[in-house]
Amino acid sequence: MKRLVPVFLAVLAAALVCAAPAHAFCGFFVAKADTKLFNKASQVVLVRDDDRTVMTMSNDFQGDPKEFAMVVPVPTFLQREQIHVADRAVIEHLDAYSAPRLVEYTDEDPCRQEIEYMKVMSAPAAAGAMRDTRARSLGVHIEAQYTVGEYDIVILSAEQSSGLETWLREEGYRIPDGASEVLGSYLKQNMRFFVAKVNLTEQARLGFHYLRPISVAYESPKFMLPIRLGMVNAQGPQELFLYTITRKGRVETTNYRTVKLPTGMDVPESVKDQFGPFYQAMFAKQVKDQDMRAVFVEYAWNMNWCDPCAADPLSAKELRDLGVFWLPGPADDAPASGQTFRRPGPMPPGGGAQDAFVTRLHLRYDGAHFPEDLVLQTTGDRENFQGRYVLRHPFTGSLECDAGRQYQQSLRERRKTEAANLAQLTGWELDESGRKVGDGTSTPKADEPWYKTLWRE
Repeated sequence: MKRLVPVFLAVLAAALVCAAPAHAFCGFFVAKADTKLFNKASQVVLVRDDDRTVMTMSNDFQGDPKEFAMVVPVPTFLQREQIHVADRAVIEHLDAYSAPRLVEYTDEDPCRQEIEYMKVMSAPAAAGAMRDTRARSLGVHIEAQYTVGEYDIVILSAEQSSGLETWLREEGYRIPDGASEVLGSYLKQNMRFFVAKVNLTEQARLGFHYLRPISVAYESPKFMLPIRLGMVNAQGPQELFLYTITRKGRVETTNYRTVKLPTGMDVPESVKDQFGPFYQAMFAKQVKDQDMRAVFVEYAWNMNWCDPCAADPLSAKELRDLGVFWLPGPADDAPASGQTFRRPGPMPPGGGAQDAFVTRLHLRYDGAHFPEDLVLQTTGDRENFQGRYVLRHPFTGSLECDAGRQYQQSLRERRKTEAANLAQLTGWELDESGRKVGDGTSTPKADEPWYKTLWRE
């Protein structure tokens, strides 16, 4: 059964699985690296369009609230109506949605793939004709077919959702029960469907705890984030997570390097139980490699969807709460004299809103390496990106076929590659099985008193 599930279905059901190359966005989401992994972490959300900015600030202040003080430079005078106390849960949702993630796949039975491939190759023309006839009988129209790289692509339209669901199931696509209703909602919008599967022949050939956040709204041609003042009394490097929401596309810094984190790499299965330490080590190594002088992109994606989703996209209401002021509102909700922004109106139905592109930036900084405030710019780059790391579980059944024996041989090489990737990403010293040396799995030396390892850090 084909496991490469169309993108729109992967959005509908997290339970879908596909056996696809590392760069395909599908599979089970199993873990995420949110801000709770990092100490001394602050979170800032910047909503920006033209000269208008809404900045929401959260931090990891701990202690007596009366000792708390936030001093943030802003480029213009602020009236009372331009200041708002925000809901921390919305930032936590945005953090979860954009966090780097771990996904997993389970390999197909290579012997079954071999049998199905032989059947298809025996009568391709007849099978193709029967397929088209069956599709038409179900009200499904195959408008185009392509082979792009190692993928076979089909462009579909359909007259009704039940026929489309039946065709997809008969073609071997695993879709969730009850998908007709959601498919129907797309059909009502006259949308087409992009369906893909792996072409095996081509594939082989190609070889923390926070106070409530504060929001401020202002107008200024300056698109920047002041960070220097927060370093005056800082003890050691700080962590900053900057989430930007724009209409146009990805945000980057202009006075520091903006670097995308390594992504899409296969890692050993053991990482599933230690994804937090893995990501912390990986990020620390990237910071070191860049001499702590870079801002890292962890996520860049339109808020309408995600694949695989570490959390649901934010609702239109949540986006408006963060200050996404360009979302639709009532016609009479115009700004009064002296007001900068419209007051939030009724939210449109549904989930994520149109024209809300999220960029998640992460930096570790101190005064020596980041002597200037962050100067930002919005780009037209709308390419999807996410920090994403892949586990692949081997097939465990009988492998009594030529393809199965070849598969067993390939597993050994795959495990070596996964271990090498892990060492490269984290700098960890690994044993022969690819596990981290000194990760707590080894036993104390026989001549070492038991209590010496009791509180060892």
